[in-house]
Amino acid sequence: MPARRGLLPGRGRAAGAGVAALALALTGLYAGQSAGAAAPAAKSATVALGAAAAPAEVLGAMQRDLGLTRAQAVTRLGNEAEAGAVAARLQARLQGAYAGAWLDGATSATLTVATTRSADTAGIRAAGARAVVVGRSLGELARGKAALDRVAGSDTPVRYVDPRSNALVVEEVRAGAGAAAAVRAGLRPQDVRIVRVQQAPRPLYDLRGGDAYYMNGSGRCSVGFPVTRGTTHGFATAGHCGRAGTTTTGFNRVAQGSFQGSTFPGSDMAWVAANSQWTATPYVKGSGGANVQVTGSVLQPVGASVCRSGSTTGWHCGTIQQHGTSVTYPEGTISGVTRTTVCAEPGDSGGSYISGSQAQGVTSGGSGNCSSGGTTFFQPLNPLLQTYGLTLRTSGTDPGPGPGDPEPGGTWKAGTVYAAGATVTYGGATYRCLQGHQAQPGWEPPAVPALWQRV
Repeated sequence: MPARRGLLPGRGRAAGAGVAALALALTGLYAGQSAGAAAPAAKSATVALGAAAAPAEVLGAMQRDLGLTRAQAVTRLGNEAEAGAVAARLQARLQGAYAGAWLDGATSATLTVATTRSADTAGIRAAGARAVVVGRSLGELARGKAALDRVAGSDTPVRYVDPRSNALVVEEVRAGAGAAAAVRAGLRPQDVRIVRVQQAPRPLYDLRGGDAYYMNGSGRCSVGFPVTRGTTHGFATAGHCGRAGTTTTGFNRVAQGSFQGSTFPGSDMAWVAANSQWTATPYVKGSGGANVQVTGSVLQPVGASVCRSGSTTGWHCGTIQQHGTSVTYPEGTISGVTRTTVCAEPGDSGGSYISGSQAQGVTSGGSGNCSSGGTTFFQPLNPLLQTYGLTLRTSGTDPGPGPGDPEPGGTWKAGTVYAAGATVTYGGATYRCLQGHQAQPGWEPPAVPALWQRV
């Protein structure tokens, strides 16, 4: 879908009692993380991820689209930040028995973590989460989805793992197509839940996240997130909006730049290098043109709130339904995208998805519209940044050590995209990444237990 939306700027109040409860649960998970007298002070997930200072426009869109009060929206963002850290730590602890995690409730007050081992339930509850025992691990379900992806066609356009029901789901646009795909994939009928849909997702056609841009002077898409690559400024967007060499003009029809890299299908990612007239900013376009600040790129869990900015339909919010979804468009299959309840329309492709102040991804495609509602998919941002060697433009981060402060040394490096499970050294200690993100000053491993666990 060319063109998508982003979040709006503003300030929020401190999160409520739900956040405090999760923070208490996290205290036990932080054990053993001290890093010496010179280490930065550890920050709660709410503070580190900017959830305690959510832009007013983000809160307003959440109130409108999720039916919340302002206080509930503030509390929800804090709960989601803390719950993401708890879920990541439990995933690392449960390893092969882990079967997914999700959030429920108007303020995301309930975190549920699934496991295939009943012996894990006490530890899950001790961490502050609800525990459920299921029959299949996330790894087992993911292997089943991979088998389906290899045989799927346009009549089974969407496949994903649903942790809530511990199920592998196939959406079909033709009766019987899902069952036939399951047989071709070597799966049993009971291994797959088939959902009939009327409309297949499609790309939506026709330097601030959410602003419009034009390809070769004709088709229109939306800016995802402003980025830099060395001294070059530009932006991330959807791959189906253009190929390497495609020229772009900005929302004002002024010459802007050209696509430097593009992948579609397979993934749906691209980046545009801008000319010297354009400067990358740490903002997404919000309601009324207001600037919404971007402070990082930590991917949020299933059930978390997410908002989108696009040049056709502007600001809309919803929730994250599934990560790692596969979608087959007429042009081919893309994998690893995130499914959401946010609406979008043609021209929104490439635009910004943001949760609180954390960049999530760029709009790929979907079905429905913003009048009757719809389902959309976004390409997660961190793999895009890593693929093209880009640095997300952010604001409000700690500047890091001053000229006279000692550098503790190690392999951790600001600007690097770390996936969950990656290990680094810092200050003589080893840390494991809990939640995928692009590192930045102020997010050193001992300072952000929501993102790093000392091992």
